[in-house]
Amino acid sequence: MNDRSPAPGGLELVEALVNTLDLESGRDALDTPEGRAPFGIAEHDLADVAVLRESLRAACLAHAGQPAHRAVTPLGVLLARAPLYVAVDERDGSARLAPVDAGPLLSRVAAAVAEAVTAGTWLRLKACELPQCHWAYYDRSPAGRGRWCSMQVCGARAKMRRYRAKEA
Repeated sequence: MNDRSPAPGGLELVEALVNTLDLESGRDALDTPEGRAPFGIAEHDLADVAVLRESLRAACLAHAGQPAHRAVTPLGVLLARAPLYVAVDERDGSARLAPVDAGPLLSRVAAAVAEAVTAGTWLRLKACELPQCHWAYYDRSPAGRGRWCSMQVCGARAKMRRYRAKEA
């Protein structure tokens, strides 16, 4: 549904994970081995990944000023299970945040969130305000006030609803 370019850096992983579930159709890409492959998810990890995905969606909704779509495990509780440390490359002295192994996907998400917080991009990863959508997108608008994943689809739907409500 999103007609925007992917989020920068590690946020692309977070955005892609949130968007594995199409709320409108109910289609979940993680239901297939092909859909799980890019994330390295085993079938027996699906329940935990679904909890992580919906906690990430709730954080994206919060970034957009919207309430959580349903009760979820707070993202901070999940990310606390994936502590990070500063890894320093002995050859060139560069440093990066690296996960202490807490499960491959959770660790990658924790590192991506930490990187985004450091870069100042975390709050720009939002979820579409349309309740039947809530697709994650990276808000590149100058003021950071984007509301929909797609102006052509969700934005048009929302504006048409408001117009019809006014006319009624």
